[in-house]
Amino acid sequence: MQTIPDCFDALLTREATAAALTACGFPVKSKTLATKASRGGGPPFMAFGARVLYRWGDSLAWAKSRLSKPRCSTSEADAQAGAGGQHGA
Repeated sequence: MQTIPDCFDALLTREATAAALTACGFPVKSKTLATKASRGGGPPFMAFGARVLYRWGDSLAWAKSRLSKPRCSTSEADAQAGAGGQHGA
């Protein structure tokens, strides 16, 4: 079985979604997806009876949306956070 689906409309189980995202470079565990499904903040999902299914395109878009902008140094994030806190001082 191929880990990364060819079709964005493919429906995957939670375990298959985690495996496909990990294969694409977004390391996530099925337990993390389960936690996010109950608390919010995860990719959209559907119920098929008692089984949870994720649309591959939605899951990949969710993972990509969590990426930061490219950085050249770890200090860039600190500088941006500091600049935001300096307004009005």
